[in-house]
Amino acid sequence: MADKYRVGIIGRTGRGNYGHGLDTVWREIDRAEVIAVADDDERGRWAARSRTGAERAYSDYHKMLEEEKLDIVAVAPRWINEHRDMMVAAAEHGCHIYTEKPFCRDLTEADAIVSACEMRHLKLAISHQTRWTPTLEVVKREIENGLIGRVLEIRGRGKEDARRGGGEDLWVLGSHVLDLMRVFGGDPTTCHATVYANGEPVTRSHVHEGPEGIGPIAGDAINATYTLPDGVTGFFGSHRAAAGSPSRFGIQIFGTEGVIEFLTGHLPACHVLQDSSWSPGRSGKKWVPISSNGVGEAETLPRTGLHGGNVLAVNNLIDCIENPEQDPKCSMYDARWTVEMIAGVFESHRTGGPVTLPLKQRENPLTLL
Repeated sequence: MADKYRVGIIGRTGRGNYGHGLDTVWREIDRAEVIAVADDDERGRWAARSRTGAERAYSDYHKMLEEEKLDIVAVAPRWINEHRDMMVAAAEHGCHIYTEKPFCRDLTEADAIVSACEMRHLKLAISHQTRWTPTLEVVKREIENGLIGRVLEIRGRGKEDARRGGGEDLWVLGSHVLDLMRVFGGDPTTCHATVYANGEPVTRSHVHEGPEGIGPIAGDAINATYTLPDGVTGFFGSHRAAAGSPSRFGIQIFGTEGVIEFLTGHLPACHVLQDSSWSPGRSGKKWVPISSNGVGEAETLPRTGLHGGNVLAVNNLIDCIENPEQDPKCSMYDARWTVEMIAGVFESHRTGGPVTLPLKQRENPLTLL
């Protein structure tokens, strides 16, 4: 157990920057101190050093890893085309990892990261922030106690905005939703999906290089069905320019006696409708909020947004470093499962039918169309 964990931060100014606060969170962590930052952009590098209080700054993260004896590395860029290399390098230097999402570009990269960490008994947490919200444990407990009866379906949707809806939405934001689907439904065993572009089934001609280092991407409309344990069915959809107002970004859990809506974030909006018809307009029953204090109770925790979620995640990561038998609430295995479920969508579309998960084919399916 360290007095202070030595932290290094990898950023990429102009190419994913420092993600959603993965650089500044450490100033609030009593058990850690930022020793160094690495960024190949000079102005970005010195700005990061200033706001994090780092002792040193490097233009090359490899040199930082070689020269500093670090305990934890934050892989902060939002762009993911170098995530695999950054995480494997950090693991090779014996560093635990806190990383921005999405995890990486395909299953071959995910497998390499997991293998590098397993070989050295290292912990990795990914910033799917809703995993750490106290409300999640309340909802799990209430479902187990029969609040909505027996769970039948879990429905998830991305943000579905005018730019990212479809394939990009699945990668960038759908990872949050698919992770939540697994929290409440368990590991899926099959995926059956279709991917469309301008009303046509996606073919090789529709595949293009995605933004933010995603790699090959396609589609402006996605419909996916997952087989979950105990006869539960999971659905994910994202259609470009189809966003709701207020947003539908999150999941709905449908049970024999009602519905729970669970959105995303540090303290997400969450409500329950105890109505077996799932139709408040007919039954007269109303949606009731769920907070960290329980069903129908007001939220009393401060709403600190992404920063608050990062603080919970990093403290949990350090707890797991100090208790090696524990894994972070959103670990490298959970991170790989999101890539598995995303790849399953494109592999099912490519093969024209359901696919078994985990996939045997680990390459990006869009490269094989």
